Amino acid sequence: MSYIFHSGYGYSRIICEDIAFWFLNEYFPRHEITVEIEHKGLKRDKVFGYCDVIGDYYRPRHFLIELQSRMSKELYIKTLFHELTHLAQWIRGDLRHRYGKLCYSQELVENYDYWDQPHEIEAREEEIRLYDQWLNEKQVVPPTKPSTNRPQCRIICYNNKVIKGTTHATD
Repeated sequence: MSYIFHSGYGYSRIICEDIAFWFLNEYFPRHEITVEIEHKGLKRDKVFGYCDVIGDYYRPRHFLIELQSRMSKELYIKTLFHELTHLAQWIRGDLRHRYGKLCYSQELVENYDYWDQPHEIEAREEEIRLYDQWLNEKQVVPPTKPSTNRPQCRIICYNNKVIKGTTHATD
């Protein structure tokens, strides 16, 4: 079961939940992942978002994504997909800490300028592909009764934070 917590200001709760839940169901349906998505002012940092591991870096399953508040809808969606791609890199083991330094596929990330870092190149490519895939699925696939082998969604609210979990139907 995966959990999504979100908080902050200047964002669409519905879009945040929909994208994060779609991504986790699409790419990690059987993993137990917790994602905290915070929306806040990041303009001083001159970034749109961050993704980091909470807790142990060995087989991480708890993540913090920080996003700039009040972005345009398209920029928000692409940025969230960009950060979710970093989450996927951590889960797959492509992105990891080795001896206190960030590595991507055994290569030190610090050996590259930011725009040339391999994990950032992948994330920029994936944000566009995922954005197009998500839009196409939202426009093409009509709502249907959930099948018994697809994960279903459960939403629970606690103090303005939404927990969304997947459960597998057993008929």
